[in-house]
Amino acid sequence: MKPSKLQDHLRRCHPDKTEKDLKYFQTLKDKFQKRSTLDRMFASTSQRNDDGLRASYNISLLIAKSGKPHTIGEKLILPAIEEVLKTVLHKPASDIIKRIPLSYNTVE
Repeated sequence: MKPSKLQDHLRRCHPDKTEKDLKYFQTLKDKFQKRSTLDRMFASTSQRNDDGLRASYNISLLIAKSGKPHTIGEKLILPAIEEVLKTVLHKPASDIIKRIPLSYNTVE
C-alpha cells in the first residue's frame, strides 16, 4: 500500500492509534508473528515423528546393506544408541528410542 494511502487508512479506521510511536507497531508485529498457530503446533509434532521414521529407515538400510538379519536392530543397535545418548550426551534415551521403530514387523 502506498504510504499516503496507509496514513489515510490509519487516520480514518484507527484514529486512536495515530499518535502511537513506531516502536508500538513493531512490538505489535512481533507479537503477531510469534503467536501460536495450528500449523506451527502440528509441524513440530510431525517433525519429531518424521525424524524417528527417517532414522528407522536409514538404520534399516544400513542393516540391509550389511546383509545381517533385521533383528540386529532391536538386539544391538537400539541398545548401542541408548548407551551413546546416556553416556555422551547425558540425555534420557527412553523418549528418543521410542520414536525409532526397528521391530522386525515394522522394518519388514
